[in-house]
Amino acid sequence: MMGKVAFIFPGQGSQYTGMGKDVHAAFACARETFAEADRALAFPLSELCFQGPDEDLKLTHNTQPAILTVSIATLRVLEEKGLHPDYVAGHSLGEYSALVCAKAITMEQALRVVRDRGRYMQEAVPVGSGSMAAVLGLDGGTVLEICNVCLKYGLVSPANFNSPDQTVIAGETDAVDQASDLARKRGAKRVLPLPVSAPFHCELMAPAKDRLAADLARMRFSDLQFPLITNVDAQEVRAGAAAKDALVRQVCAPVHWVESIRFLAKSGVDRFIEVGPGKVLCALVRKIAPGVQTYSVDGVRGIDALASVELGARM
Repeated sequence: MMGKVAFIFPGQGSQYTGMGKDVHAAFACARETFAEADRALAFPLSELCFQGPDEDLKLTHNTQPAILTVSIATLRVLEEKGLHPDYVAGHSLGEYSALVCAKAITMEQALRVVRDRGRYMQEAVPVGSGSMAAVLGLDGGTVLEICNVCLKYGLVSPANFNSPDQTVIAGETDAVDQASDLARKRGAKRVLPLPVSAPFHCELMAPAKDRLAADLARMRFSDLQFPLITNVDAQEVRAGAAAKDALVRQVCAPVHWVESIRFLAKSGVDRFIEVGPGKVLCALVRKIAPGVQTYSVDGVRGIDALASVELGARM
């Protein structure tokens, strides 16, 4: 008996120049998705995705709508091929793509709000005063203890619980540096400073949270066609109001990706399909839930490979 399928959607950090270009060329529904994005934002986002320049694509207010657009273009191709999930989840920004998939919000709504979300996050903290680092080789509980010890140097806290041995921390630069040093002393295999423009998913994002909450309050959310596992609680939601509340709380709270994937696995999901640019989430899923099947649908080759496996299994 076949298990269940989860569509998982990538967040910031999955972008690269040229993303979505082959899908755009191969599928009419993808071309219309990119055209819809260009119209909604009143600038040629598609050209930025396909051609760069890279320094513009990496700007948070451009990165967020770009990743969302590539993800939804890919999703629409899968939908045309008759592939649908039992659950959805998204890593940080990816939660917006997941909600478009679940028909809670439209792509146009999502594009406009994530573009402003990126701007709010960038403006929340002066450049250079905040930073992030990935701690590899320590469990999340140990990283949390390290952050608590280093609060005397400033604000620092876990931002992403990505896998059992990978946790990203965020906060004020000095405190992040001190926590990074202590993590190395506590046995971390590596501590990598991240090339980000702001310290996401920590209390320094409070100004962004307030501005985003006002925007989301004006948006209409429908109840979800597929249940969402939220970043902030790692719990299932089906009501549009609950999904909206989770997006607000997500801004200053850590991404509980480990617990989200464990929840899905316990719910019977044995196939995880990463919809959009990059392959990072599938790699994390394999560390969290060994034995499940993972598929990275990044480009035409990934779409064709998935369609042959999934449609063949259902015949």
